[in-house]
Amino acid sequence: MSGDGGGKRIGMREVADAAGVSTQTVSRVLNGYPGIRDATRERVLDAVAALDYRLNNAARALGTSLTRTVGVVASDAALHGPSAGIAALERAARARGRWISTAYTSSDDPADIDAAVRHLLAQGVDGVVLVAAHSTTPLEGHGVPLVPLYGESGIRQRSAAALVVEHLADLGHRRIVEVAGPSDWREALARASGVADAVARRGLACVGRIDGDWSASSGAAAADAVAAHVRAGATAVAVANDQMALGLMAALAARGLTVPQDVSVAGFDDNPDAAFYTPALTTVRLDVDGEAAEAVAAVLGEAAAAPADPVLVPRASTARAR
Repeated sequence: MSGDGGGKRIGMREVADAAGVSTQTVSRVLNGYPGIRDATRERVLDAVAALDYRLNNAARALGTSLTRTVGVVASDAALHGPSAGIAALERAARARGRWISTAYTSSDDPADIDAAVRHLLAQGVDGVVLVAAHSTTPLEGHGVPLVPLYGESGIRQRSAAALVVEHLADLGHRRIVEVAGPSDWREALARASGVADAVARRGLACVGRIDGDWSASSGAAAADAVAAHVRAGATAVAVANDQMALGLMAALAARGLTVPQDVSVAGFDDNPDAAFYTPALTTVRLDVDGEAAEAVAAVLGEAAAAPADPVLVPRASTARAR
């Protein structure tokens, strides 16, 4: 449990001196005990970083049943949403003095995802967060907490999707097309539920639904169906993520339909490129860091502040109904 500190052995005493606290406080911070003031925790972690103090995780595991490591199972990590979630989980775990160990799977096969979970459990992780959790993935029976990022209920996913529909309704759109995510993803189901809730609440009509796979190419593949609905009177499209919205807008333009003059398009996620689409994409932003902190805390059996509410980001891809 030391760093070389430029040749000098660094131990818990040196960290305590640098942070101006007792060695007991350092130990409590590093072991994730509750009741430590945020300012004190931050001073200790800053001292740990400055002194390059290295906690010997393997040695600690010999004396306890905990490895101080949170497992992460990630499906389709090349997509913006999962990759942003993994980065946020690493930050959240590090803030609590933990590490993450990640197992990647590109499959929606429950057996493949279960194998990834078991791979992490064999490393002795203290719990697992599922990024891009599928609806068929069992959350119990593994002997450690198994928690989906964004929460099992998807409450904020639903409310974020509803914000998009509310925005379109406020612009006078009454007939809306939905381009949804894959129906076996918990997040896609939550977003579709939010769209349905807001459509019913505002007395709108959802005149068609096309399921995609989160990719821009699947958004483009939905363009023929969307164009047919537009020509039949639909004026707006609620898309379950920004990447599908990108593909959809490009393919609609190739079919002679202009966004937003002919049809408004709104996405979900506010990925870093969304402001630079043509036109700039109206979308909705989740508090990914807050969601990650909540998931890590749930795995560890600790409390965390609730994530911030989702935020609508209106841009040029939506306009008043024609």
